[in-house]
Amino acid sequence: MDPCPFIRILVGSLALKSPVSPKPAFSAVHPSSSPCFCKIKLKNFPSQITSIPSSQPTCFNLSKTQFDKLVHKSNGLLKIEIYTGQSGKSCGFSSGKLLGSVAVRLDGKSVESSRSAVVQNGWVLVNEGAKGRRGAMQLHLNVRVEPDPRFVFRSSLLEPSTSFKWLNSLKTGNKDQPVKERKGWSITIHDLSGSPVAAASMVTPFVPSPGTDRVSRSNPGAWLILRPGDNTWKPWGRLEAWRERGSRGGNHLGYRFDLLPDAAVVGGGDAAVTVVSSTLSAKTGGKFVIDIGAGASPASSRSSSFDLESGDESGSGSASWAELLYWGFVMSSTVEGGGRHAEVEVGVQHVACTEDAAAFVAVAAAMDLSVEACRPFSQNLRKGLKGLRRQQSQEFVV
Repeated sequence: MDPCPFIRILVGSLALKSPVSPKPAFSAVHPSSSPCFCKIKLKNFPSQITSIPSSQPTCFNLSKTQFDKLVHKSNGLLKIEIYTGQSGKSCGFSSGKLLGSVAVRLDGKSVESSRSAVVQNGWVLVNEGAKGRRGAMQLHLNVRVEPDPRFVFRSSLLEPSTSFKWLNSLKTGNKDQPVKERKGWSITIHDLSGSPVAAASMVTPFVPSPGTDRVSRSNPGAWLILRPGDNTWKPWGRLEAWRERGSRGGNHLGYRFDLLPDAAVVGGGDAAVTVVSSTLSAKTGGKFVIDIGAGASPASSRSSSFDLESGDESGSGSASWAELLYWGFVMSSTVEGGGRHAEVEVGVQHVACTEDAAAFVAVAAAMDLSVEACRPFSQNLRKGLKGLRRQQSQEFVV
């Protein structure tokens, strides 16, 4: 396995400095003590919003190809718009008032070496190009670019003719009875020699809550992620998924992924550590991301590269051992709403052997299948999974 080049663009150390105006009531420049936030924009990437001053850096994750295209075809501009007021929207309109903007130009030399490169550090004028501005507002920021090599894998749950063979058998019981529960699904990852190197087993069936046809948060389905050890399978992680309630959330999948130390039981328990808890669109998909970033709580999953319609990020638990093992970017997986494929990216620092990579691929495959397992029971499974009742099998190889 050869690592693929990826780039992280980090924007942090944000602070605002404004001149003292003799007429504050009529001044167009707001004092830095006012609540402020900024919107950070990078072409072809979702805008990110952070408060000023910022407590932790904002991060954009790009492949080397994306970065080169950004620099050479889009001038490589990172734009920071500064607003006063509270971030968010009220009555459908933005609640902040635009004060000005700052543009930082990126260049290809930033990533030519294997070290982090500082693009901008210090105070810059807001609206620097404006004529006739004296005593203009200043923004302090630190922009750096650093390499972030990853391994990239691709699965194809619905394309058995693909040249890459990945996953094994997907099975379910009650073949001849109406489906009132989805259970017994299993995933096995093989290496090139055919030996199993990771697995995911549906340990808690996905069943509808009483009086509904949906899997609820109070009774989620669950997968146990397994790795081989001492001639047996050992639990490594646990993935839970459910269907969110509400008019907007009803079309969203809620999920939580816990790491399980050796002392943890199958059901999780106090020893389990939650590393990601969020939602994604069950219709259009999104990204399942684990990124225990610098400045974030070790137990929380923080990633500014979320490609979700809803990104309620949170985490809980004491994660000192998880921090040591999984600090920094861990993995991301593209989850297609239609289940066509899943692309898995894993941080190089977290892959020391085939079993490491296979465990993350198993998580991604289980996440992809959870979208279907949480489909309302009044609906049929997607076309490629109807064969589950006939014990149709596929293979995944890493």
